[in-house]
Amino acid sequence: MSIVRTAEELEAIYGVPGKPSLVKVAPRMTAEYARIIAASPFCALATVGPEGLDCSPRGDVKGFVRVRDERTLLLPDRRGNNRIDSLRNIVRDPRVALMFLVPGSGNALRVNGRAQISAEPDLLESFSVNGKAPRSVMVIAIDEVYFQCARAIVRSGLWDPENHVDPKALPTPGEILAAMSEGEVGGKPYDEAWQGRAEKTMW
Repeated sequence: MSIVRTAEELEAIYGVPGKPSLVKVAPRMTAEYARIIAASPFCALATVGPEGLDCSPRGDVKGFVRVRDERTLLLPDRRGNNRIDSLRNIVRDPRVALMFLVPGSGNALRVNGRAQISAEPDLLESFSVNGKAPRSVMVIAIDEVYFQCARAIVRSGLWDPENHVDPKALPTPGEILAAMSEGEVGGKPYDEAWQGRAEKTMW
């Protein structure tokens, strides 16, 4: 197998990026990019720590990530499984990358920056939903922001209902847990109880 090992070898294969690929990168939040974030109900958050990398889904009502100013984003940490892998990474290495998706849009938005974790009461309260505040908020200093062209999303047919997979064709969380724990946890009772658990702990 031939392995590419240097930037020079990569450039020999791919050439140089065109001008649009370069001028789209901004060192701050622009009005146009802020409109995309305001329309997005989902982003993937990538972090890095001593144990390695992590990429975590984040989702809420559209615009759940707040543009505080042209240099700062605010991302509330909603209820989850309490592993806090992303947060553990951030307190030791602030580098983060986010990719926002907007249902129906072919373009994605990418933000690279550095994050801190705030538990300031007034800030938490400002993100309350149904009377429930997040336990922390990521304060993200923007290093760069740019859109990703639509090719990957178009190729994947991500938003095409004809490409949607029947969930029954996939293993359930309960089945995965049962297989991983030799039946100690998970199984059908886990799956049957999930909806009720989620309704009580969504926020």
